[in-house]
Amino acid sequence: MAEKQLKVAVLGTRGFPHVQGGVEKHCEELYPRLVDLGCDVTVFTRTPYIPEGQRQAAWKGVKFVHLWCPRKKSLEAILHTFYGILKARILSPDVLHIHSIGPSLLAPMARIMGMKVMMTHHGPDYQREKWGAAARLALRLGERMGVLYSNRVIAISKGIQQHAAKLFGKTASYIPNGVTVPQTTEPGAIVKQWVLEPGRYAFTACRFVPEKGLHDLIKSYGSIENPQFKLVIAGDADHETDYSRNLKKAAAETKGVVLTGFISGQPLAELFSNAAFFVLPSYYEGLPIALLEALSYGLPVAVSDIPQHREIPLADKRYFPVGDAAGMAEVMRAVFSTGISADEKESYDKLLRETYNWDRIAEQTIRVYEEVVRQ
Repeated sequence: MAEKQLKVAVLGTRGFPHVQGGVEKHCEELYPRLVDLGCDVTVFTRTPYIPEGQRQAAWKGVKFVHLWCPRKKSLEAILHTFYGILKARILSPDVLHIHSIGPSLLAPMARIMGMKVMMTHHGPDYQREKWGAAARLALRLGERMGVLYSNRVIAISKGIQQHAAKLFGKTASYIPNGVTVPQTTEPGAIVKQWVLEPGRYAFTACRFVPEKGLHDLIKSYGSIENPQFKLVIAGDADHETDYSRNLKKAAAETKGVVLTGFISGQPLAELFSNAAFFVLPSYYEGLPIALLEALSYGLPVAVSDIPQHREIPLADKRYFPVGDAAGMAEVMRAVFSTGISADEKESYDKLLRETYNWDRIAEQTIRVYEEVVRQ
């Protein structure tokens, strides 16, 4: 419990609840817990992602200030952060908490205006394929400004922590993403709507961007002769692109592939609860909450062999070479056939409760806040 009520302003998220994105899920889980621990939290949302009829003044004790920004990937984060810093200065928070390297470009502005700044580094986003040369340069600069000018930095993975130390010589606090261990949900309306059979579909949930590798996944699934399971993909594009349009076309042309669009809450829980296994073919991740969620449901998983996935200790048989459609198909067939043992389930349950526990993560975060305030 905090000794006094800390006032925290938050930038770098589109908003929540039920907004697509890893940072959004992170904030949705973290900030209500910080309110419970005694923080006064105000989150600045981006209005294009919060429909007008759903713009609440507060949710689970978290206050919202809904700020306009253009829904344009090259401009929305930086303009929203600029307006947000001006608004936050009026609030005089004890800590301004900025998420991700793009918005962190303006960390020096917030410091000049007298605010104490904490940055959460969710990963070097300039490695994502969707960005052009100018955007990559801006993101690299944002990472530098955020790490060097914030009072403290949190890294959501050990890999990001090592990256910050190597590149900038600055020690970040390692506080990972987390997961809430759920109650499983019986098959219901969603399973029926998509004509699914419990235990007979592979499942994944992510945004439609190249680094998630969904094009490889659809190609891999399509190569399996007479598959005994369907492939269900939950998600969509934040900004419709040629990639997302081609992905939807490939899915429509591949028998057995089901696209649900972005879903959250009970429908998402139902799909997790009744899947045969979870698959994540990413080329790049920060620390994937969707993978932690799959493990929390006791699902066997098949994931690409990248450092971010290796950070979560899985059995070697769960990995396939990144970008290898044939290798992915082989692992998916094996995972569907063998499932998951009771011992493996128990080890994942212990891991999630001890390391990726949102209550513990909230307590770690508030300790960093207190350190920032004392500086």
